[in-house]
Amino acid sequence: MKKEMSAFDLRSVVTELSNLEGAHMDKIHHWGGNVLFRFNVQGQGKRELLFADRKWLFCPSSKPDTPTMPTAFASFLRKYIDNARVNGVRQVGFDRVMEISMSKSDGDYILVFEMFGGGNVLLVKDGIIQNCLVQKTWRDRKTRPGEPYVAPKSRFDPTESTEEEFAASVRGSDADAVRTLATAVNLGGQYAEEVCRRAGVDKSVPAAGLSEDDVRRMYAEMRGIVETVLSDPRPTAYLRDGAIEDFAPVSLVSRSDLEAKTFGTMSEVIETYLKETGEAAEEAYVDPAVEKMMKRISKQEETLDEYSVQEQEHRADAEALYTDYQKATELLAVLKDQSSKLTWEKLSEGAARIPFVESIDPAKHTVRAQLGGRWMTLDWEKGVDANASDLYQRGKEVGEKAKRAKEALDQSREELARIQKGIDRERALAAERAQPTKQFWFERYKWFITTGGRLVMAGRDAHSNDNIVKKHLKEGDLYAHADVHGAPSVVIKDGAKASPEELRQACLFAITQSKAWIAALSEGGAFWVFPDQVSKTPNPGEFVPRGAFIVRGKRNYEYHLPMELVIGEIFHEGARKVMCGPAECFEGCDKYMVIRPGKPKSGRKANEIAKRFEVPEEEISRIVPPGDIEVVREVWPKPDEDE
Repeated sequence: MKKEMSAFDLRSVVTELSNLEGAHMDKIHHWGGNVLFRFNVQGQGKRELLFADRKWLFCPSSKPDTPTMPTAFASFLRKYIDNARVNGVRQVGFDRVMEISMSKSDGDYILVFEMFGGGNVLLVKDGIIQNCLVQKTWRDRKTRPGEPYVAPKSRFDPTESTEEEFAASVRGSDADAVRTLATAVNLGGQYAEEVCRRAGVDKSVPAAGLSEDDVRRMYAEMRGIVETVLSDPRPTAYLRDGAIEDFAPVSLVSRSDLEAKTFGTMSEVIETYLKETGEAAEEAYVDPAVEKMMKRISKQEETLDEYSVQEQEHRADAEALYTDYQKATELLAVLKDQSSKLTWEKLSEGAARIPFVESIDPAKHTVRAQLGGRWMTLDWEKGVDANASDLYQRGKEVGEKAKRAKEALDQSREELARIQKGIDRERALAAERAQPTKQFWFERYKWFITTGGRLVMAGRDAHSNDNIVKKHLKEGDLYAHADVHGAPSVVIKDGAKASPEELRQACLFAITQSKAWIAALSEGGAFWVFPDQVSKTPNPGEFVPRGAFIVRGKRNYEYHLPMELVIGEIFHEGARKVMCGPAECFEGCDKYMVIRPGKPKSGRKANEIAKRFEVPEEEISRIVPPGDIEVVREVWPKPDEDE
């Protein structure tokens, strides 16, 4: 199974991205180890670039599910490079690093993708890192905001090298042919094997021993692979038993034992591979805390085993010493006597003639000898009993270490059990926890779908009130607002074609999502106008605060709007959603609740409602009106009818 992209894979993807030049950055999403970049490409519409698991870079065929709320990292990138113009995309040398250069009115930016060391995404301006996905300190560089961006040390570039440079790298290696190609020539293991196979060179032959003809053929085959990747890539997946085991932008002779399947682009291959391996990867996932603790336990077990062996060895040495008591006594006595008479050299020469002596250390007055069938080190300044006592003592000391190691091991096992118990409990809760429904772009606002299928959106706060008008109130839409201070701005998409019933529904939505709900009014009024009647320009002497707008001209009022909404289950674009809107919008729905402003201390009841609809609580909290809620009626299918 392939673990990461190669430099050749990346070069093929960079070729695919050549048409991004002149495009504009549209949106950025970040979740977990994934970052999605969406571009507006002139004449082609929107195009996504996904950096998955911080190691797979490709253009997905469809936009993956992304979080509604941006992370701090995504928000930062949006702030600085939103709508930035793409100047170019390039691979840095032949490293697994890609750069997207962009420009805005405030300067030039570089978006850097590093696909080594765990992967990273960095935004660089004027040589300084503005932000990065992962902060890390290396031996020769730091990837932290505010630090100068230092590119990874450049390596041999097979796409630019001459035959002379190639030959010099090969000749200067003391490794075999395949390792030389993999490291010195920077091809990596897979393509090093491929070049050897194509050139007919024994990969185990030392590089220095290759003939000039061998080197020439290897260079020619390498250039052939490079030219294919650069000018005519042939993305190919290699399958075993129907599942992708490997892929490359060229046909590989070294993978001839597998079934080959060609694809249109490298992105298609990567996306297919990740979809196939997704479930297996999920099953193989081990929590980092568990993995760390298991490594610690494994090391502690090894240490404990070593201590146990050492303890047994020392005790066995002491017992063996007593079985050869006479020989040991004579040996120690001779060495002690001769050490005071001879030089160290002479003493060593004499000891070497003794058949059962391996070596001596005059400086430490020790001898290594075979006694009782075991090799042991003894001190000739001590007698047999004293040496045996030392051996027993060493065994005892090691035994104490083993005891402490066992206690530490038991503690680690208990800690692992606690961690695993917590993870199991969290998994059990997650299994019981309601899964979120599909997220749509308009859920950043309050929303509902009219009986005519038109989208109506309302701001959540002053910031979204501004955004909803500036970004989404277009020609052909309508604007609605409640006759209450603190009411949200409401946009009716394609409202110019809406029926009177739909306009009344939008006005009802405007009043129920306002402070009139908090005040627990029984009814209220709202109006709708055309886009050109809505302005941010104040009258002379007036001030328009954030989130507010000036409405000029005739207002089309709807009166006696009841303070009542319905929360019900609908399907939008084939996806199940829970919607909060006027009652008329739920005609035919068999699962809904009618709500009104709650009495004091009645609470919002979002948690209870979420449990009934089997969705996360936040999905309900985001759609219900502000203030307390009272459920006045509930329509639910009978258990035998509810699938």
